[in-house]
Amino acid sequence: MTGVAAVWAALQGAPWRGVAAAAPDPRNIRHGWTIPDEGYCDQPYVVVTDAGDWLCVLTTGPGEEGDARQHIVATRSRDFGRTWTPLVDIEPPGPPEASWVMPLKTPGGRIYVFYVYNGDGVRSIGDRAIRADMLGHYVFRCSHDHGHTWSPRQRIPLRATAVDRENDFAGAVQMFWGVGKPIVAGDSVYLGLSKIGRWLVDRTEGFFLYSPDLLAARDPAGITWQLLPEGDRGLRAPRGAIAEEHNLVALDRGGLYCVYRTVDGFLCAATSGDCGRSWSAPAYAAYLAGGRPIKNPRGPAFVKKAGAGRYLLTCYNHGGTDFDGRNPLWIAGGIQREGTILWSEPEICLYDDDPATRIGYPDLIEQDGRWFLTETQKRVARVHELDPTLLAGLWEQPGPSGAAARDGCALDLRPASTAALSAPAPQLPRLAEGGGFALELRLRSAVWGAGRTLLDARDDRGRGVALLTAEAGSIELVLSDGQLSFSCASVPGPLAAPGWHHFVAIADGGPAIVTFVVDGVLDDGGTARQRGWHRFDRALADVNGAARMTLARPQDAELARARIYTRYLRTSEAVGNYRAGMR
Repeated sequence: MTGVAAVWAALQGAPWRGVAAAAPDPRNIRHGWTIPDEGYCDQPYVVVTDAGDWLCVLTTGPGEEGDARQHIVATRSRDFGRTWTPLVDIEPPGPPEASWVMPLKTPGGRIYVFYVYNGDGVRSIGDRAIRADMLGHYVFRCSHDHGHTWSPRQRIPLRATAVDRENDFAGAVQMFWGVGKPIVAGDSVYLGLSKIGRWLVDRTEGFFLYSPDLLAARDPAGITWQLLPEGDRGLRAPRGAIAEEHNLVALDRGGLYCVYRTVDGFLCAATSGDCGRSWSAPAYAAYLAGGRPIKNPRGPAFVKKAGAGRYLLTCYNHGGTDFDGRNPLWIAGGIQREGTILWSEPEICLYDDDPATRIGYPDLIEQDGRWFLTETQKRVARVHELDPTLLAGLWEQPGPSGAAARDGCALDLRPASTAALSAPAPQLPRLAEGGGFALELRLRSAVWGAGRTLLDARDDRGRGVALLTAEAGSIELVLSDGQLSFSCASVPGPLAAPGWHHFVAIADGGPAIVTFVVDGVLDDGGTARQRGWHRFDRALADVNGAARMTLARPQDAELARARIYTRYLRTSEAVGNYRAGMR
């Protein structure tokens, strides 16, 4: 202790303690491990080779996306993505452009890469110069030595369909691209393609390349390919003209499940029970709770099989209709039910401090019981290890009962103690330093009007936190540090219904986001809002106010439980608290 610190501690009448630096938030993408690139980088996908190392393939180049020098490369890691070897060309820098590489490792150890190749050197539509990385040939190479060397390039014939004949080239040139990773289903291989009807990416629909004999083939040139679904039209969106970036998993008891992005504000899903020859009518992917459609902008959503009966989905929980809204990245856990997959309430998986950052094209990798996720913002690609307890919580959500979270619970009041209308206010962490907290109520209100106090720990200057009733059955969270103030409300409606309700407000200082969980359901904004989560100013600091907090008067609301946590709760924990209360 320095002399100045010792004097100050003595004056305060309390022992001096240094302030420990907050641990880096692993959800912040800037704390990930960087994958090498040449400037631009996209779709960093990983396979674990039979030699035990990671082989990452990606699209890169020295310019912006679509630059004529764009090409595909590989790099290797032997330490779960912490360090990487120098890039090795699979295709040399263009022109011609080589883009959107997708890897597949077969059960026998052979590795394939599939990608778009502008083999005819197309550079224009009529007299108009165009970006030319999403047209031409669909090709592949394979490796017998864990990705060290590659076979000659092979072209895959693509059956022409209506979207090709109706495109800018009247079918003379096909426009398309692929994302994600091919899958093995039984003895067959499938990979998704998005065909384009109007340059650059308009009027899109989805198809799948299917091979019944790739796994057994000795000569890559002899592999059989078929374009599915059968017929002239691919998978489309329920409303808009955009249906693209189709991503597949095989279901446990047979069948295929696919997700893809739209501009409808929702993520689309389809299933096939006949090996991809035909597909269910376009419909939105759904949550397990209430069958609500999953909100998603025009951003990539990926599905991954995670063991028997378990699936993972990355999405954006944002109902935008354009390319924005890709930060934070959310993750949900899926269970198979009646031939499809229904999804848990999602968790924030990754975020960036800059709301304008677009996090995308993730890949989920499992090795030795550990889960990792790769992502890119087009200029930096990284690897992140996922907390296994976060994933476990997703799959536990659909369980028949829950257990209330104990860690960080600083106050737990029951009816006998709330009758006094006052209780000590716990000391909350500083939001600006990455701290968080959660306020939980189980309540019943006969008459719902705006401005009634449910919980108020503000001092006479307005500094502190409060929960107030708002219009049409919603609850408003108010935060103030004395300089900055912030408020947001849950979506109107659910709390206005008669009976008991469970409400959790979660302030998470990592991504600087507030979420609400109402009766075990994450507020996604419903039909009233594009999203249900709310960003607050990162400068919002100490929101501690009065030493005691005021609780709802009996004539305003009946409280059965009030909890305060001095950390943010995960969505799964809030759902568990709801289920525990229902028992």
